[in-house]
Amino acid sequence: MLTAEQIAAARADLRRGTTLPYAWYADEAVLTAERAGIFARSWHYVGLVDQVERPGSVLRADLAGLPVVLVRGRDGVLRGFHNVCRHRGAVLVREDCGVRNTLQCHYHAWTYDLDGSLRAAPRADRESEFDKTARGLVQVAVDTWGPFGFVYPWPDAPALADWLGELPALVADAGIDVHGLRLHHRVRYSLSCNWKIAVENFLECYHCAVAHPAFADVMDTGPDAYNLQVRPSFAWQRGPTRPQQRGGYPTAGEIDAGQYFMIWPSIKININPGRPNMSIGPVYPSGPHRTEAFLDYLFGPDVPTDWIDAMIAFDDQVGTEDRELIESVHRGVSGGGLACGRFMVDSELQLQAFGAWVAERLADHISAGPTPPRPPSLANERRDEDGHVQLSPGGD
Repeated sequence: MLTAEQIAAARADLRRGTTLPYAWYADEAVLTAERAGIFARSWHYVGLVDQVERPGSVLRADLAGLPVVLVRGRDGVLRGFHNVCRHRGAVLVREDCGVRNTLQCHYHAWTYDLDGSLRAAPRADRESEFDKTARGLVQVAVDTWGPFGFVYPWPDAPALADWLGELPALVADAGIDVHGLRLHHRVRYSLSCNWKIAVENFLECYHCAVAHPAFADVMDTGPDAYNLQVRPSFAWQRGPTRPQQRGGYPTAGEIDAGQYFMIWPSIKININPGRPNMSIGPVYPSGPHRTEAFLDYLFGPDVPTDWIDAMIAFDDQVGTEDRELIESVHRGVSGGGLACGRFMVDSELQLQAFGAWVAERLADHISAGPTPPRPPSLANERRDEDGHVQLSPGGD
C-alpha cells in the first residue's frame, strides 16, 4: 500500500534530481492509486467531435480502464456517460463508434434513452419500489477544444480551458489552425512498459542524437537549440530545423519547427515541421507492465499525399526506435535490482516536473482517503445512516 510517508520521501528525492522510485513502475498498488488519484481526476482526449455530429451517434473510449461513451442526443446536446449498465455493470456500447436510437445493454436488455435516462428494464413491474429515475446512466463532463473532444470522468470538472492554459494559443502560434485539420487515420499501439516510462521517454530529447539519427538530422537537438518548457498542466518542446539535411523528409513549409506537447498526465501532441500536421492521443496503463495508446493523425486539406506518406514514414521510424528504448527501460526498472535513477536535470527537467506532478496528485489522493466521488445520479437512492444503499425485498 502506498503511504503518505513514501510519497513525501519521493517528492524530496525528486527535488534533488532523483527519479521516482523504481518500485512505482511495477507495483499494482501504485497503479490503483494512480487510476483513482490521477486518471479519475484529469481531462482526457477521446476523439473528434465530428464523429458524433448526428443525433444518436456514439463514440466509445476507455480511460485507463474506465469505460465512457459520448452520445449526441435527439436535442443536439453532446453528453458523456460512464459506459456501464446500472443493472449489473456490463459495458453498454461495445463498438468504437456508430449510430443508435437507444443504448441497450446486451446482457439483460436494460434500455437507456440518448439522454442517459433509463427507458425500460425487463420485469421491473415485478419489483417493489423500482425507481427508473434513480437508475439513469452516470454522467461525465464533456468539453471541446476546436474539433477535439475531451472527457472528465465526473461532472465536477475543472474548466477544460483552464486545464489547457495557453496550449491552444501555442499551437496556433506554431502555424496550426485546428479547425482546418482533417483526420487522416488513427493508430493504436501497445507497449510492454509502465505508462510513466512511455510518458518520460516523450519528455526529453537527450537521447535523440544517439537513438534517433534521422530525427536529429532534421532538427537541432543540441541543448542550446532544443527548447524545453514546463507549464502547470503541460510540457512543451520546440526543436528548430537544421538548414541542411541529409535525410528525413521534406521540412519546407508553413511549420518552421517541430513542437511537441504533453498534457498531464498523458496526452501527446506532435507537430512536425513542414506542412500543416498534428497528431494527438493518450497513453494509458492496462496494468503495471502494459501500456495502451492511440494517435489521431491530422493534416491540412491541401497537404499532398506524398508529403503525408513521407512524414508518416519518418514518424513511424522514430516510434519504432522509441519502442525498443521504452521496453528496455521497463525491463531494467522493474527487475528490482536498483531503487531509483538520477536525472540530468538540465536536459530532463520535464521528467522531473512530471514526477513532481504525479507525486503531488498521489499525495492529494492519499490525504483525501479512499472514498470515491459519489455521482449526482445516485442522489435519490435510499440509504441507511451509514450511507449504504437500501434495497427493498426482491430489489434489483
